[in-house]
Amino acid sequence: MKTGRTIQEMASEIMRQSKAKEDYLVNTGSLFMEVWDGHPMLHLRDAAGEDLADPLDIQSTAHRQIGDYLEIPRKYYRRMLSEDAGLLAYNVNRWLQRNPEQRMIRTMDGRARAFLSNRYRRIDNLDIATITLPIIGEMKEAVYASCELTEDYMYIKVVNPRLTAEVVPGDVVQGGVIITNSETGQGSVCVQPLIYRLVFNLAENAIKYNHSGGSVRVSVAQEPKKLLLRVSDTGCGIPEVYQRSIFQPFFRVDKSRSREYGGAGLGLSLVWEIADLHGGSVWVEKSSEKGTTIAVGLPTQQSTKP
Repeated sequence: MKTGRTIQEMASEIMRQSKAKEDYLVNTGSLFMEVWDGHPMLHLRDAAGEDLADPLDIQSTAHRQIGDYLEIPRKYYRRMLSEDAGLLAYNVNRWLQRNPEQRMIRTMDGRARAFLSNRYRRIDNLDIATITLPIIGEMKEAVYASCELTEDYMYIKVVNPRLTAEVVPGDVVQGGVIITNSETGQGSVCVQPLIYRLVFNLAENAIKYNHSGGSVRVSVAQEPKKLLLRVSDTGCGIPEVYQRSIFQPFFRVDKSRSREYGGAGLGLSLVWEIADLHGGSVWVEKSSEKGTTIAVGLPTQQSTKP
């Protein structure tokens, strides 16, 4: 079910925010918190004491980052903010000016949205959208399942309805891509593609059907025309007669253990689907009472199937 904004609404808001944003590199000694009508505002000043911008309202994220930077306990910071803004401003101003250094202030719509290191690497939502959205637009069967954009986070989930698995009863997961970013230091840009789900499902399966105290090993090897991924466990093994069937939907070797751990029996079938979508294959490379190794071969010079 689609949640949040439409992709058109998100794109429009990303463009609006990009025009409403401004970043400042300032010396903390020139910052000044002042209380207006019981509400803290932040002044950004240059070396000559001139305001670089109108006084800024302070977003909750920036408040938290200022407190953490000054090593003011969060509980105490919040209490001053809600009960005695003047005391908060006094403490913040005193500590900001004691050890001056360069910091980055990220602003938008007249608000200080982030208080960050001057070495903070800026990766903006507009840059990410400019690169990723045209690529997603060329993906056949791709559906925007969820899009959201706040002052702190961007979240885009794109799914392929052809690839579906129930990880636990009632929790249906579709293969696709999740793109997240934060412009305010709440997390780095992250892209989780279908291959992430493939590796996750293999590792989860190896852990689930392992012995207590066992181990799981994941390795990757580059061969002339393909990438070879192996996931090995120290479980009880898979009988040879079932080594092809485990990639079929709903198939389980040990039904009693599957009931214990849950799931719908679609994890490995989704692995097969993802490998096939990328022009690759998956197979049981070896298995015995000492453990199992499942291998995935993915071509390095072939596009995914439409």
